[in-house]
Amino acid sequence: MGSPGAAQAAPAQGGRAMTNVSVMVVDDHPIWRDGVARDLTERGFEVLATAGDGESAVRIARTVRPDVVLMDLNLDGSSGVAATLGITTELPDTQVLVLSASGEHSDVLEAVKAGASGYLVKSASVEELVDAVRRTAVGDAVFTAGLAGLVLGEYRRMAASGDGAEPTPRLTERETEVLRLVAKGLTARQIATRLVISHRTVENHVQSTLRKLQLHNRVELARYAIEHGLDADPEETA
Repeated sequence: MGSPGAAQAAPAQGGRAMTNVSVMVVDDHPIWRDGVARDLTERGFEVLATAGDGESAVRIARTVRPDVVLMDLNLDGSSGVAATLGITTELPDTQVLVLSASGEHSDVLEAVKAGASGYLVKSASVEELVDAVRRTAVGDAVFTAGLAGLVLGEYRRMAASGDGAEPTPRLTERETEVLRLVAKGLTARQIATRLVISHRTVENHVQSTLRKLQLHNRVELARYAIEHGLDADPEETA
């Protein structure tokens, strides 16, 4: 078992670089933690560090500033949800992807409310993990099958209860169009195909919208769109 406060540098060597995405792995089981770090390193990710508890995770993340933190929720003596909140509050440019053995709905919702960009269960394959980390790094909301609908459903419930009715900042027609497709769960590449524009143009619109709305990731964008009725467009087909 991992001891609280323990953290270690992950191996720097690995396979041929395929991406510039930097990652930190947080898990209190050293065999699992080191295995995930090794798998990602071998596939070209830059694993900057690992940590075994929440306090260390926040402290180390503050120092190394990874693009993505892979966060376990059930840490030895501390909460992954609290660590997620600490990291997303202090480091808005760092995305947190939960990698947990639990698929309980309450755990998923608590993690997302703390700022997690996605949620993957540990039964996922290495290929699914690699894809999820890459997508999370560019701002996609990535969830194990079935969980995305849960999160969006919760946002709809919150919207229906009247939570959050702030004035809508001025978005361009294209930004609104992209925002609507983000709320439908489409990836940046799917949006690019749908609108017949480049992937880079979609990313530019997403980043511009995030800045205007003062949001951090696509999960928050989807919530905003739902709260403002942008997730339902009769002219769009599913």
